Amino acid sequence: MTNINDDKTLRKFRRERAFGRYVLNPVVKGLGKLGVRTAMATELETIGRKTGQARRVPVSAQFDEAGAWIISQHGTRSGWGRNIIVNPNIRVRHGNQWRTGLATLRPDDDVVARGRKFGRVAASVVKALETTPVSVRIDFTD
Repeated sequence: MTNINDDKTLRKFRRERAFGRYVLNPVVKGLGKLGVRTAMATELETIGRKTGQARRVPVSAQFDEAGAWIISQHGTRSGWGRNIIVNPNIRVRHGNQWRTGLATLRPDDDVVARGRKFGRVAASVVKALETTPVSVRIDFTD
């Protein structure tokens, strides 16, 4: 028997994925191509688990000296979350520079507390769009 909350979460995930794929991601990518950068979004590049091709997706990242924190709003339902499980070698845009690193899903991290560190607007966006959020730690390797 299917749980009603699971159905609602799956429906929300499908809506959010479509919105991200067809509206939000193209806008952020287009601005990036024009050289317009925002503190609210950067690009994460993973290697596709099926194709082996580089895949880029806009994400919000909290950078520190050794790496960055990202919240995967849909956990391992997201394509880039599944890509990281298969191949944790990633690149992330830090300002105008690409950094290489190893990404690790951290289900033990307090995703709510982590979200607050992204600022009020970013935390609100994550909260509104999330279904099964998980923190992701990126440790720079370059």
